[in-house]
Amino acid sequence: MKPAGVVRKVDQLGRIVLPKSLRKRYQMNEGDPVEILVQGDHIILERYRPRCVFCSSMEGVGDFKERYVCASCLKDMHGL
Repeated sequence: MKPAGVVRKVDQLGRIVLPKSLRKRYQMNEGDPVEILVQGDHIILERYRPRCVFCSSMEGVGDFKERYVCASCLKDMHGL
């Protein structure tokens, strides 16, 4: 993980503002979902990408009955 060299304070509601340069670099727009991950003592923000509920794949994931399912698992379900 490469440090960006930017320091921001957390406000009273626990919010931080991502600098415009970072939002632009990582193509993040207002309203985009962000996933908050914790690894040890690190907090990681990353653009949210849905994962298959069965195999956790992020490839070819689509909405099936209000759940995210990849094409491979969907094919397996139709073969049952």
